[in-house]
Amino acid sequence: MLLPDGEDSLYARVRDLVVSARQAVARGVDLLQVRTNFEIGRHIVEFEQQGADRAAYGEALVKRLAEQLVLEFGKGLSKSNLEYMRRFYLVFHDRLPIAQTASGQSNSVFNLPSSTGGSIAQTASGQSETHKSSLRGFTLSWSHYVFLLGVKSSDERSFYEIEASSQGWTLRELKRQFDASLYERLALSRDQDGIRQLAAQGQLVSQPKDLLKEPLVLEFLGLAEQASYSESDLEAAIVSQVEHFLLELGKGFLFEARQKRFTFDDDHFFVDLVFYNRLLRCYVLIDLKLGKLTHQDLGQMQMYVNYFDRHVKTDAENATIGIVLCKRKHEALVEITLPKDANIHAREYQLYLPSKEELQQKLQEWAGDMGDADMPGDDGAAQ
Repeated sequence: MLLPDGEDSLYARVRDLVVSARQAVARGVDLLQVRTNFEIGRHIVEFEQQGADRAAYGEALVKRLAEQLVLEFGKGLSKSNLEYMRRFYLVFHDRLPIAQTASGQSNSVFNLPSSTGGSIAQTASGQSETHKSSLRGFTLSWSHYVFLLGVKSSDERSFYEIEASSQGWTLRELKRQFDASLYERLALSRDQDGIRQLAAQGQLVSQPKDLLKEPLVLEFLGLAEQASYSESDLEAAIVSQVEHFLLELGKGFLFEARQKRFTFDDDHFFVDLVFYNRLLRCYVLIDLKLGKLTHQDLGQMQMYVNYFDRHVKTDAENATIGIVLCKRKHEALVEITLPKDANIHAREYQLYLPSKEELQQKLQEWAGDMGDADMPGDDGAAQ
């Protein structure tokens, strides 16, 4: 049914309100489930700590508890799910179980009694002597947290939780970023302080190098590693999967153009892909190379960047970033070809998901060279 002129805008506004309300309700249900599961895990842990043999007693306790709960509430409280809740509490036990308001008052909707007396609801000020992570509430769905329980490194787990929340990743997107070793690839391009910042704050973008990771993983393009394909095939595949490519690039990217043309006298030049990063307020140019990087590739990108800086960007925008995306780069060649302050970067890509073990080993070796042994590792998340 077509609405009369003018009423379609009213319908759109009302529809947006209804959709937003339903999304808020669904999100509220998700967070209530997470907090409930946290509390169930806490009660199990506190109760089993009274037993003489924690391991044997705990396993039998969870089994008996699950059998009784399933009879009344169904399979959602099965033994395996109760074990997840127990592990959830053990891993995230320093979190506030209640979402705090700006005024520091707890949410009375979920004011559960503590098994040791009193109430678990506390104000932020009452937690001043606890670890800072206590002040971070739960922001993801239960399915997200079940997946995060399998991430052994606390730093890596914290990074993915922050990024999934701030970027609105679905569970599928979270799994993809983990499988593609996003944390390791970002960590390898940072110093020790930068790695600690990843764990504490996620990926902050305030300068061009914050955007860079290596390698970029383009497995979603569907191009076989050994197949014969051209640069135009690669470009076309990226454009057809631009949403996935933006996710791989990182935060703040907007796609502007493919084969962007500019002209000097009678000569035409084409930039493969042009993006804009709203966080850095600058253009990001990407040139695609199938083979080994050459100094001519870097020189060409320098010309593209110079053109955009002089003829395209405004005075209010920051300097253009150029990225040459290649199958193989040569660090020494890049260093000798480009001046130290060049806003141009060479990065490798690959068409398959990297091995997390290989990247973790590389990160450990890099950390050893830096003389710091306090690096991501197994902190016993799977207790």
